[in-house]
Amino acid sequence: MEIYGKTPRFGMDERLKGALLQHKPLTRAGLSERLFGWMFSGLVYPQIWEDPEVDLAAMELRPEHRIATIASGGCNMLTYLAAGPASIDVVDLNASHIALNRLKIAAFAHLPNHADVIRFFGRADERANSVAYDRFIAEKLEPSARRYWESRRLNGRRRIDLFNRNIYRSGLLGRFIGASHMAAKVYGVDLTELVRARGLDEQRQFFDNKIAPIFERKTVRWITARKSSLFGLGIPPRQFDELASLSSEKSLAGVLRQRVEKLVCNFPLEENYFAWQAFARRYPRPEEGNMPPYLAERNYRPIKDRLDRVTLHHTDFATMLSVKPARSMDRYVLLDAQDWMTDAQLAGLWSEISRTARDGARVIFRTAAEKSIIEGRLPYGIASQWTYLSERSAELNEQDRSAIYGGFHIYEKIA
Repeated sequence: MEIYGKTPRFGMDERLKGALLQHKPLTRAGLSERLFGWMFSGLVYPQIWEDPEVDLAAMELRPEHRIATIASGGCNMLTYLAAGPASIDVVDLNASHIALNRLKIAAFAHLPNHADVIRFFGRADERANSVAYDRFIAEKLEPSARRYWESRRLNGRRRIDLFNRNIYRSGLLGRFIGASHMAAKVYGVDLTELVRARGLDEQRQFFDNKIAPIFERKTVRWITARKSSLFGLGIPPRQFDELASLSSEKSLAGVLRQRVEKLVCNFPLEENYFAWQAFARRYPRPEEGNMPPYLAERNYRPIKDRLDRVTLHHTDFATMLSVKPARSMDRYVLLDAQDWMTDAQLAGLWSEISRTARDGARVIFRTAAEKSIIEGRLPYGIASQWTYLSERSAELNEQDRSAIYGGFHIYEKIA
């Protein structure tokens, strides 16, 4: 395991500023970018919100493949590892996410068994977790990650103690989900009741009768017209504008209603751990449904045996690729990062992707809006090297259980 560059600082450092800040500080857009950057500099996603089953179907991994992916919460990186690629380069500008990924890797490496991993990341709400950290993980953890997890929060407790009290209720997104539950209760709706539904018909009934009317409330429509109101979802100002392009009104209430409808109504609860996190604020118990694939018992040993194939990088994607040899990579996972980028940033990123990609390489990413964010924005010399697998992209987008994105996209390098 290694990390490129300086030891991470847990704040809005220059790398994050470079990715986010496009306007002058004292403009409305500039202030919005800086507020989001400040909020985004801490832990945002305890769990990644892209469906790894869809990613694996799109990538069609083989043993010789080399993957580059954005880290986020680290769940998907470990799921890819279980599929047995040759290597995975994991990159993130957010130092808190790097620390979380290091913790997950160390837990798989040093906790005694699969049950301990499940208790730590699947339940994440027992005092035994911080005890296990001190006994099995702390001394083996990379120094900057150890400093992060053992630093004190405002309440005087160590960060690692979050795993004693449900880590999934923390982070920017966890707090946003908690605030959404409180807001729903103002209108007399207990969102946790969804998990009592038995089958898709009852899930649909709960959405139509309980959830959908909330999005018609004037207060909700006013709130969702403000960019800062959705920073808790990890939606930066530029991505807000992409979502707003889908609506004829300033509010995003209609768009969000459609996304929540897909989350609630399109997949059985026992198959959708994303819905459990959104509505029950936890993963299902074994008798209730499935956890993320990286926590499945069948994947425990394959992940544990392949941890040395993972390299973490605290930097941006293009910089990480810039030190790679030409024609050395096979799969690229960009999440929704391109929604944040200017044309110049997109061109720089895809220049490095095109240089390092082998024939037949694939790039997968998601977008807030439905259409691909790169169409018509890349220089011809770069765009002409890639073909868009539009039908397969649309098919897999419908299968994405997280339901929060408008589009899923696959590009393949032309041989």
